[in-house]
Amino acid sequence: MTSPATRNFLGLFALAGFFAAPALAWEHWGGDPGGTRFSPLAMITPANVEHLVRAWQFRTGDLDTRPPEAMARTKFQATPLFVENSVILCSPFNEVIALDPGTGAPKWRFDPKINTSHRVANRYNCRGVAYWVDEQADKGALCRSRIVTNTNDARLIALDAGTGAPCADFGAGGEIRIDIGEPLEWPGEFQITSAPVISRGVVVVGSAIGDNRRVDAPLGTVRAYDARTGRPRWSFDPLVHDGINAGHANVWAPMSSDEERGLVFLPTSSPSPDFWGGKRAGNNEHANSVVALRAETGELVWSFQTVHHDLWDYDVPAQPTLARIDTGAGLRDVVIQPTKQGFVFVLDRDTGKPVWPVDERPVPQGGAAGEALSPTQPFPTHVPVLVPQTISPDDVFGLVPFRDRAVCREQLAAARNEGLYTPPSTGGTILFPFTGGGVNWGGAAFDPGNQILYANTSRAVHIVKLISRADAEGLKPPPGHDFGAQRGAPFAMTRAVAMSPLGLPCNKPPWGALVAVDLKAGKILWQSSVGTAEDRAPLGMAFNWGTPLSNGVLITAGGLVFTGALDAYLRAFDAKSGAELWQGRLPAPGVANPMTYSWKGEQYVVIAAGGHSEAGTSIGDSVVAFRLPRAGEAPSLWSRTIDRPGGRFWGGIVVAVVALAVLLQAVAWYWRRRARSSPLPQGEVGLRSNPGEGLRNNERP
Repeated sequence: MTSPATRNFLGLFALAGFFAAPALAWEHWGGDPGGTRFSPLAMITPANVEHLVRAWQFRTGDLDTRPPEAMARTKFQATPLFVENSVILCSPFNEVIALDPGTGAPKWRFDPKINTSHRVANRYNCRGVAYWVDEQADKGALCRSRIVTNTNDARLIALDAGTGAPCADFGAGGEIRIDIGEPLEWPGEFQITSAPVISRGVVVVGSAIGDNRRVDAPLGTVRAYDARTGRPRWSFDPLVHDGINAGHANVWAPMSSDEERGLVFLPTSSPSPDFWGGKRAGNNEHANSVVALRAETGELVWSFQTVHHDLWDYDVPAQPTLARIDTGAGLRDVVIQPTKQGFVFVLDRDTGKPVWPVDERPVPQGGAAGEALSPTQPFPTHVPVLVPQTISPDDVFGLVPFRDRAVCREQLAAARNEGLYTPPSTGGTILFPFTGGGVNWGGAAFDPGNQILYANTSRAVHIVKLISRADAEGLKPPPGHDFGAQRGAPFAMTRAVAMSPLGLPCNKPPWGALVAVDLKAGKILWQSSVGTAEDRAPLGMAFNWGTPLSNGVLITAGGLVFTGALDAYLRAFDAKSGAELWQGRLPAPGVANPMTYSWKGEQYVVIAAGGHSEAGTSIGDSVVAFRLPRAGEAPSLWSRTIDRPGGRFWGGIVVAVVALAVLLQAVAWYWRRRARSSPLPQGEVGLRSNPGEGLRNNERP
């Protein structure tokens, strides 16, 4: 056991590398080249975070200028950079925008004018841009500092970081049209959604490709270009095609790089199609793997496979996190790779070998006709799994005890369910975690001082069903079911989240949770649900059930973890305890990774708040920044009450009670007034109308 003093020393040693870099900037999509999403800024702390105020809000203008049908197919997942004294981001339509860091006012913008009629397979999306400085260029020269972005229509574009002007010496007038190498079914089948990586003067680009359409699908080639000229440098197909009939294994998720070693790290996806692999026998190297390549040449250095012969769409979905960890035998440079299954693999950065043992364990067999399953799958042994991996019909959730739970129980009981890696079947198979589950593209974050890993996780059940080719012809799946033709395979497929009649997941909440893990001890420190049902539940009731969390988190030396969710709030959690300390209302859900920077002595936290069309949220086009209040500023009463989860519901209750009280008072006043003005009975009227007569009858002498 390491003493507290030693632990503190190791933490300070690990932090030294971060402070050597510009501490005030956010120069890479994941904060640094290794994607730790850690900032040494500490002005905002658990003691003062409740005082945060909105510093500025910027709207891209997409809601006003883009066709509604295009906006209905957007995911605003951008993480801005803070470079060149500007906050620089991309919109879902790949417009690159530079903002003033103190006010959010636009400084420049570049619109590549992508075609919005292509109906891209993975929605209109741009997760970020890359920044590069050409140290060989003269200081002050145009395009010495560059913003490099890729687009939904498969272009790579270089812009001057200070002005947004295209770099004329890069490609043709500042852009390259990527040669996909084969015909597409439709123009939107191939796109690029995650930010490129630039290492040693080489730009490395992945791709996002429509899934489950055909066996003979486009290849998942990773391409590299010279950062100055745009000339091709190398290409790498992650899938070894020795007797294999398949495509993809593409890199759609963000990549990371190690400049000192000259390595780039690729998270690769599954081969095509996802749920039947009879034409791709074997383990399908280097699909579903963490792959290390030489940045300058594309040479394969090592590869570690997280799933053999994937039939569950268990891509490696997240940026590999590069960290220096205390393993108990000293500090070691590693690659930390979270997965959709909720596993965390920790690999040696030079060799790719597991730092702690990974067991090959037997998994369920008996696949569909023509299938050749892997008899085992890799299971990491030291770091605990981040999400549940088993569910039974007795574990279902439902608000209506008999109706909801009965329907969910029937769905689960009717499907094949033998635990993780149960093969897809014609009768239906349970996938738990679901294909969007565990950790997704937002990745994990690592605190180098405290040696703690933080990750958002999603928990839901998918039911995947194989459909014979004959039955698939003309099939119209029910609402809520994905359909994949899987042409060239004997089976098509459908996929749906197991839901109750009320539209709630059949598994018990939380459906999204933030998890903190002590890697050295191999121990989960805490879990906190993230997100409420406020934006979907009747009357805005804020059930604290958590929402699916494909996005990632930001951690700071101030002891905070920031994250968005599918409800419209940016949240701050105490990094030590997991307690939720603050929520900042957003104009639309912030389904993106937050970032932070310091400007003129103030720390800002920024998130893109534009929603997620696939998740059914409201859609927006905003970027919002928060900071601590200045002299004379304070959070408003509205932000402290109504703009909090459940605030609108309880505010509505208060308004309703007050309105009812006012109404009852008005009714009472009305009846009292009517009673005073109403005619009295005849006898009383006669007595009162002759008062003098009574007096005369009673006169005194």
